[in-house]
This record gives sequence, C-alpha cells and structure tokens, in this order.
Amino acid sequence: MLRVEKVSFEINGRKLLKEVSFQVRKGEVLAILGANGAGKSTLMQILCGDRKPNSGVVNLNGIALPDYDVRVLAKSRALLSQQQHISLAFKVAELVLMGRYPHYKSSPTARDLKIVEEVMAICGITALADRVYMSLSGGEQQRVQLARVLAQVWDNPDSLLLLDEPISALDMHYQQKVLAIAKALSRRGFMVVLVVHDVNFAAIYADRILMLKNGRKLFDGTPVEVLNKTNLYTVFSVEASVELNPKILKPVVQLEELKLEADVFDVKA
Repeated sequence: MLRVEKVSFEINGRKLLKEVSFQVRKGEVLAILGANGAGKSTLMQILCGDRKPNSGVVNLNGIALPDYDVRVLAKSRALLSQQQHISLAFKVAELVLMGRYPHYKSSPTARDLKIVEEVMAICGITALADRVYMSLSGGEQQRVQLARVLAQVWDNPDSLLLLDEPISALDMHYQQKVLAIAKALSRRGFMVVLVVHDVNFAAIYADRILMLKNGRKLFDGTPVEVLNKTNLYTVFSVEASVELNPKILKPVVQLEELKLEADVFDVKA
C-alpha cells in the first residue's frame, strides 16, 4: 500500500502542496487531476522520492521512502516523468535496458533481456530497437520511456508505478493503449498513480480520481463520485455537462463552448 499522510512542500516561500493525504492499494489505479500549477508533478516527484516533503510522510508497503535502500526502492517504484533529457546517441533497446540496471551488477541476465523484449513489444516499439532515440518522434520517444519504466518494475507486482502525463504526446490509439497497459498491470497487483489532463480518460481507466487545486486535495473518490458539473467548475473553472454512459457505467464529460467576442482583442484590421 502507498500511504501519503499530510504531505506539504514549499520552495522559496511558495507552498506547492498543503497537507495532502490519501492511500493507494494494490490493484488500484489512481488518477490525479488538476489545472496547471495545481501541484500534480510536485506530488509525483515526492511519491517517487526525488523530492522530500517539508512535512508529512510517504510510506510504501509499510516503509517510509527515506528508509529504503536505494537499490531496493529502485526495484519497488518507477516514475515516468514529463521531461526526459537524453543527449547521447543511445539506441532504443539500450535505453529500455537501462530500466533493468537495478537488477544486475555487471551484465544483464537472460531474464533481463527477455523482459526488455516483452515491454518493447507491449509498447509497440520492437521495430524501433536499433533506431537512435533522438531520431524518433515525440510520441515514439514517450513510448520508449514508458518501456524503460515498465522494465524497471516488470517482475515485481508489489511495485508502485508513477506515470506523469504518459499520453501527452501520443495519438488516440496509443493514448488508449498506454492507459490500458496501466490498468492491466494494476489487475496484476501494481499500484498505479497517473496524471492525465483528459477527464474522460481518467473516468474510463481510473478506479479513483484525486482532484487538486492550489496544492490542496479537494476531492477524492470514484469517477462517478467526483466528476460532476460543480467539481469541474471548482477545479478547472470550466462549464461542462456530465452524463453517465449506460454501457460502461462511467461518467462522460462534455465541455460547453467558450465564446469570446472579437472586439475584446486589440487587433487592427
């Protein structure tokens, strides 16, 4: 279980998170929603252990993150972050293999190589194995990074999988596929926390949704419980209608058109 208790974080006097608490159980997908600047990525970095909260604690499977051996933690949680800075000419297969570094000392085992093959196939990048990473499109790079992250925890179903905007650069097919992979892994026992901007994807693939605003947790519950007209306006300042899809029993959000009059712009014809 992932347990987050009253986590706060500030930098240069600016409070980015304010006493955020929640839990994620094995086999559960939690989607984090919020407007830009709500604290979503900061929270993900804290859940990963890359940042330490100013107050509060994060426990993973009964152990506080700072108490983990670095190598053990690397086998127990993996983060796909928004920004990936790769400047060297790594081939795709080499980059995915980096996810297995915590699992071997000098050279990868046959099992490590098999896992790399499996995750590349699942992410649809097998044909890219010998391509240089920097030559790929943004969407292809995102799928390669996902494969690397999956390789890191693939053989540990007690792991925490953190996905920060994993579908931002993908087309509709791969957006669905990536979220389907995340949900399938949760059914194997993984704890999955993901940040997405599309509330309808969150409604379909998440078991629970946590909504942040200005660093605070405002709502936490099932998609049916939290996705409603009032909450969406409170969190995103948008007008929307919400209906229940009778086929899948999940809410569907439809934004209302935002109209602006042209004469409010100082544009000369």
